Amino acid sequence: MTKFRRKTCIILSLFILFIFSLMIGLKMLRPNTASIGTPFGLDLLPELHPPKAPLEDKLDFQKSDRTNMETNTKNLKAAGMTVHPPKASEVNLEELPPPNYFLHVFYYSWYGNPQFDGKYIHWNHPVLKHWDPRIAKNYPQGRHTPPDDIGSSFYPELGSYSSQDPSVIEAHMRQMCSASIGVLALSWYPPHSNDENGEATDHLVPTILDKAHKYNLKVTFHIEPYSNRDDQNMHKNVKYIIDKYGSHPAFYRYKTRTGQSLPMFYVYDSYITKPKVWANLLTPSGSQSVRSSPYDGLFIALLVEEKHKYDILQSGFDGIYTYFATNGFTYGSSHQNWANLKSFCDKNNLLFIPSVGPGYIDTSIRPWNTKNTRNRINGKYYEVGLSAALQIHPSLISITSFNEWHEGTQIEKAVPKRTTNTVYLDYRPHKPSYYLELTRKWSEKYSKERMTYALDQQLPTS
Repeated sequence: MTKFRRKTCIILSLFILFIFSLMIGLKMLRPNTASIGTPFGLDLLPELHPPKAPLEDKLDFQKSDRTNMETNTKNLKAAGMTVHPPKASEVNLEELPPPNYFLHVFYYSWYGNPQFDGKYIHWNHPVLKHWDPRIAKNYPQGRHTPPDDIGSSFYPELGSYSSQDPSVIEAHMRQMCSASIGVLALSWYPPHSNDENGEATDHLVPTILDKAHKYNLKVTFHIEPYSNRDDQNMHKNVKYIIDKYGSHPAFYRYKTRTGQSLPMFYVYDSYITKPKVWANLLTPSGSQSVRSSPYDGLFIALLVEEKHKYDILQSGFDGIYTYFATNGFTYGSSHQNWANLKSFCDKNNLLFIPSVGPGYIDTSIRPWNTKNTRNRINGKYYEVGLSAALQIHPSLISITSFNEWHEGTQIEKAVPKRTTNTVYLDYRPHKPSYYLELTRKWSEKYSKERMTYALDQQLPTS
């Protein structure tokens, strides 16, 4: 009888422990709406407040966050020595999965190192100072000092690489292809323009297109909020992109329901520009209109707040994307709102492109922004987002991101690394390629499901 009672107690204890673990996991997967509050971090956004900027950090203020987030403390000893990132392993092209051209990933070519660029670019990004002096004074300032101290909570398998390195570009294309991704949305600034912490990157586009073509990938453009962006210079820049790159076989075009094959342009921070200005470019009667011209395309606006959907309609955009990998950060990035947004887009003949990410952590560059961190939970957060996207039957899905290391949204291979001041997060207990493998799994699932509801099954044209 005593034996039976002991056995019952053990079983009951294990059951209670399982229920407790499950509740904790579910809480981390989905943010508590009540705790988000009205602003829920929108101060980070331009106009809705200070700008998005991928940044970095130097001291060990991030150490506790990182340890709490994902580093298994039992394995810290194993991570104690500096890991020298290996070169990306070779992949047999014949063994790669077919690309899913309805799955897009945001790609950044703004990284640099002394070997290729004469200095570090973006890896040494400064820590972003909080706009409230009362909060800012509580956090260290400075810049990161690569190669061991970079502006990221994770460390790339390829090290603090240069986006100019042809072998790095090729490795990236190989990784994307292995994940069954079909299209990379390239972060783009006009020639001789750049983000405030980087340098011009338009000269890299030909190499990126060539390497993408080698792996049967397509390239579309993610137009960043360059200085003084308006209808006139947007017309000029769209013309530039199509004239210069439009004939390349890797240049992406989406075949619409009407049979047109049109280039696609994601427009980041589109809400900064007034609808009447966009209407000059995107409506048939606009003074700078691209409609029914050789420079027509599908222009996809970023939706942050719910009210933006009406501005997007008035502006003449062709669709909506949500970009942010933080469920609950904005109206658009909250999974629970995707069904309503999809319905709105369907009624107004717009594309709805939900953006899914594996997690989010930018405390190495915005140490005060812990409230928007989203734990990867060994891939569960990513899979919950992908599942939510598939449930609304979208025409396209975007992934944030392939390599936005500053905000910890990357699916690129990462490795364990520990220095005197920093313990980097990693993908253990899984392999460095884990998020590429998860992406492939869900890409194949999406491809099969999409065939049951979508009418445009053909591949994009070149």
